[in-house]
Amino acid sequence: MADEDERAAVRALLDSVRASGRTTLTAPEGKIIADLYGIATPGEALARDVDEAVAFAHRFDGPVVLKIVSPDILHKTDAGGVVVGVHTASEVRSAFHRIVANARAFVPDARIEGVQVQQMLPPGQEVIVGAVTDPTFGKVVAFGLGGVLVEVLKDITFRLAPVTGDEAASMLDSIKAAEILRGVRGQAAVDRWAVAEQIRRVSQLVTDFPEIAEVDLNPVIATSEGALAADIRVILSEGAPVERPRFSREEILFSMNRLMKPRAVAVIGASNEEGKIGHSVMRNLVDGGFAGDIYPVNPRAHDILGLKAYATVLDVPGEIDVAVFAIPAKAVPAALEEVGRKQIPAAVLIPSGFAETGDQALQDKVVAIAAEYQVRVLGPNIYGYYSTWQDLCATFCTPYDVKGPVALTSQSGGIGMAILGFARTTKTGVSAIVGLGNKSDVDEDDLLTYFGEDRNTQCIAMHLEDLKDGRAFVEAAREVVKKKPIIVLKAGRTSAGAKAAGSHTGALAGDDKVYDDILRQAGVIRAPGLKDMLEYARALPVLPTPQGDNVVIITGAGGSGVLLSDACVDNGLKLMEIPPDLDAAFMRYIPPFGAAGNPIDITGGEPPSTYEATIRLGMEDPRVHALILGYWHTIVTPPMVFAELTARVVAEARAKGINKPVVASLAGDTEVEQASAYLFRRGVVAYPYTTEQPVAALGAKYRWARAAGLLPR
Repeated sequence: MADEDERAAVRALLDSVRASGRTTLTAPEGKIIADLYGIATPGEALARDVDEAVAFAHRFDGPVVLKIVSPDILHKTDAGGVVVGVHTASEVRSAFHRIVANARAFVPDARIEGVQVQQMLPPGQEVIVGAVTDPTFGKVVAFGLGGVLVEVLKDITFRLAPVTGDEAASMLDSIKAAEILRGVRGQAAVDRWAVAEQIRRVSQLVTDFPEIAEVDLNPVIATSEGALAADIRVILSEGAPVERPRFSREEILFSMNRLMKPRAVAVIGASNEEGKIGHSVMRNLVDGGFAGDIYPVNPRAHDILGLKAYATVLDVPGEIDVAVFAIPAKAVPAALEEVGRKQIPAAVLIPSGFAETGDQALQDKVVAIAAEYQVRVLGPNIYGYYSTWQDLCATFCTPYDVKGPVALTSQSGGIGMAILGFARTTKTGVSAIVGLGNKSDVDEDDLLTYFGEDRNTQCIAMHLEDLKDGRAFVEAAREVVKKKPIIVLKAGRTSAGAKAAGSHTGALAGDDKVYDDILRQAGVIRAPGLKDMLEYARALPVLPTPQGDNVVIITGAGGSGVLLSDACVDNGLKLMEIPPDLDAAFMRYIPPFGAAGNPIDITGGEPPSTYEATIRLGMEDPRVHALILGYWHTIVTPPMVFAELTARVVAEARAKGINKPVVASLAGDTEVEQASAYLFRRGVVAYPYTTEQPVAALGAKYRWARAAGLLPR
């Protein structure tokens, strides 16, 4: 990689481009940077006139490519500024004049510095390597199929820069056309190391020089013998990047522990009047059984719900961990100042009327006050939060007190209420439900850091519309994923980020695609919808971690077996190739018209003993790592009989130390609902009326296990 002298040379070149009033480097300037960073390019030279073009072309063995060089023409092909396959001196002269004439017709006042004469590359696979500055994640490197159709094909993948060699190599397998790179229909595979090196070096370049906004190597011609960038485009940013405030891990854990495990809570705007937010918050705190001190703050009340009221938080005699605000937005700054003077470390701003309604100035004022006094702010514009293991219900919404292993957060109040309703309906035990609202300060990476260390939390599910600091989120997620799953529902599948791009890579960097790839890079499980997020969150703590890839389907109906197999493919699960001895063992329990193999079809008319024997065999054989059960409602084996025998077999196996994930799909009349609930409570993730949902939950558990390094990727 570039040494200190080479980086200094790049710095000098970028400074000179800035000094000339430009943000786009010419192709020869890009070539200089490429050479300094070891980005492989073909031989080339800048011809100022037609005679130089002829002389330079003569130096190269074989045909050449001529390209216009102008700081005012970004897309040379669009301007008719590229001629390929030029052989003779007369052809060079003709092409030179034609290119210059086309450029002047395309942009009449364009500054033309000359024509680039480039050695023509041999045929190969055209790919694109690039980098952009994403508003959420910062420097992002890209790889995909390249050439003139790159924006039509849109077969591209992204990673946070810089990438390691292994991460760069993984990008080659992450596009839809990955098989082409391995060699198809007699074509040789590309030199994967050479392509990965181009990716890695570009990622390091943009990391070393944050002012580089976009880089395009398009096309890169990849062959079995190497990878050369036929064209390089470098675009500088218009201004300096905005630095976001960052907190250390220790600072985050200190403030989040005070927020989530408070010993004393003040309610600013507490009220005796039913229907007011301040009354609902107080009622939930008192009725919820919070064991700490509760201090109502209201200058016009003597006591509220039997507790002494105070005119301001400054009048409260004891130490306070959290101040919950239930006052109008305009009154928040003055009250927050008092919170700061009282040295309260956390403020929960329930009121709306800030940036979400257009009053960014008021929100900025609140943030500035909080920063001055080192108060961490949750909100504003939220429903509050629940910390169930502390019996803390600091919200104006309905209470919830079922303790469990799942932490849930939402940026939207409406989604928060959907989370609450789902938890209540399914009896999902939660460690916390937190509203984030405008995220003026506390955001997902703060909560991730806390939940990662919280012994009561085994799984984290987050609804988000955006991330304030994508890199901070990824840093936190990478640490937490090693210990527990993170599920994200990212709303807003738009491509707004692509509209003002100056490069092919930038045009392809739509918001959702970048999110999708980088969340996967961080090991996060992305849920396709709200129900999926909630079901994953409920199921993953129930399922043991798989110890291998071999998945076996045991079903009472051939049709469900086919659908379950399809769902396995959709979720990246591997159906085990049943070895002959195990196949024979299953066949001992299956009627002649049934089928072993995988799926194992025991047929629908079989008694409970057949289900029990085959499930036990699948549990006890160490070569089987996970079971998918497909049940079909019959009089011979009613739903609750199936549920009870399955739960018993699984419990007996776990008592012997055999912990395998087991999921079940139950098809039948309404009785299968009760049977599914019974199984879920006993460690078998079961759903009625669907083959997709149980397999999706198992697939999510496998994705987490791979991201955590517990299974091969």
